[in-house]
Amino acid sequence: MRLSEILIYGAGGFAREVAWLAQRCSSETKPITVSCFIDDFDFPPGKHVNGIPVLSLAEAGLRHPRAQIVAAIGDPTGRAEVIGRAEQAGFRFATLIHPRVEMSEWVEIGDGSIICAGNIITTNIRIGRHVHVNLDCTIGHDAVLGDFTTLAPGVHVSGCIHIGARVYIGTGAVIINGTAQSPLRIGDGAIIGAGACVTKSVESSTTVVGVPARALARPGS
Repeated sequence: MRLSEILIYGAGGFAREVAWLAQRCSSETKPITVSCFIDDFDFPPGKHVNGIPVLSLAEAGLRHPRAQIVAAIGDPTGRAEVIGRAEQAGFRFATLIHPRVEMSEWVEIGDGSIICAGNIITTNIRIGRHVHVNLDCTIGHDAVLGDFTTLAPGVHVSGCIHIGARVYIGTGAVIINGTAQSPLRIGDGAIIGAGACVTKSVESSTTVVGVPARALARPGS
């Protein structure tokens, strides 16, 4: 779908970065306008951020019924929640890929995903819906990123890695490669701490930190 008008769900720091990304994606042949940020709670009527108005979802729907949305909310669970509200309101979703991304033709990217500047995404890779790949990440061959997953800046995902849905991978984390026969797997809802080096599979809803990455003890354990 050709982009022309987008709305950014969120009005914080990353939302401002996504607005800049959208401006960089715009061209004479494919113009993009960021019409508003969406925030249902934190901004009074008439508020602007970097010259762009901040509206509630309901008001954005009334003013811009044909626009598409991207969600600029880093937390995977929070992002899934606002996307659910936008879907119920009847919105469609934009995918933004910065022009300074190196990527082969054998990469699939789902609706609503945001791929920031400086990323290298190699070959035979599947990126799900509403995924964030922040600045200067690398993603190796045969990797899979599930819906609503977030890669913070400077994450390196090696080859044959299968990352589940709603995973958060912190800044500078490194995921060591699996194999075609036995991919390294990170389960749904896992959290990988900033700077961690993941050398083995991580169970769902588990937080791992350190080098090599180890699971945090659960409260009461």
